[in-house]
Amino acid sequence: MKQIQEIINIFLPAKNLNFEKMGPTNPNARGIPVPSSKKGFHLDKSIEKVCPTGGLKVSSSKEVTFDYGACLQCGHCVEASSGQLENSGFVHVYSADREALKVRYIDGVPASYEEEVSENVKQFRKITKNTGFQYREVAASGNNATEAEINASFNAVFDSEASMVRVVASPKHSDAVVFAGPVGPNMEIPLQVAWDTTPGPKALIACGTEAVSGGLFQRGKLPKEPDLFIGGDPPRPDVIVSAFRYLMGRKKFSFREELSKFLTERRSKS
Repeated sequence: MKQIQEIINIFLPAKNLNFEKMGPTNPNARGIPVPSSKKGFHLDKSIEKVCPTGGLKVSSSKEVTFDYGACLQCGHCVEASSGQLENSGFVHVYSADREALKVRYIDGVPASYEEEVSENVKQFRKITKNTGFQYREVAASGNNATEAEINASFNAVFDSEASMVRVVASPKHSDAVVFAGPVGPNMEIPLQVAWDTTPGPKALIACGTEAVSGGLFQRGKLPKEPDLFIGGDPPRPDVIVSAFRYLMGRKKFSFREELSKFLTERRSKS
């Protein structure tokens, strides 16, 4: 009977995720690296060379800056840190403010920062909060890993359309342009054309570390400064949908506030 039930469960509809109650961490993921919660934080400057994207800067033994918009969440810096850095499992790395993803730690404590939201994002939220939005995705010289996760965001578990976010074939019918990849020379013009064709008011969304910072590559020319930055190489489907909900104003979220809260709770348990 147990085997029969397992077979039946395979064909049963999957249960949708509750994005209202979803937390910023995932126990099955490395997430972004953070200073260890142990006392006596001390990091050697040589660890900068381990980061493949240059997203890690050590100013002194007690001060380190992570650009989480350039972080691949590969875990290499953690492995080389002799226990001074840890994988956090914190995967909800997104913000409308690019500078918010650059976090400076002093003795393991993140510096305070007030995230800013542009007027364009505020206007976009007014229009899309109750109606949702449609977007055209542009694969801008990436390896299609982010596209695979975007595809998964529409399956029965993540169900992007239940959050009123839909993908369309033409930028003429879209409210936003989502691009993935570092925008190679041959994709600069197609991305610009997609953006110019999209009617306003509209939003430009950088999805994945390569789109945010270039990742391992030099990022190409963009039509404008993105309105939303989603870190991760690639970001998970639940992170992508949550970020879209945040952009619409349907999800209250501040990357810096959530990260500080997470680290404070973590230190209190250690």
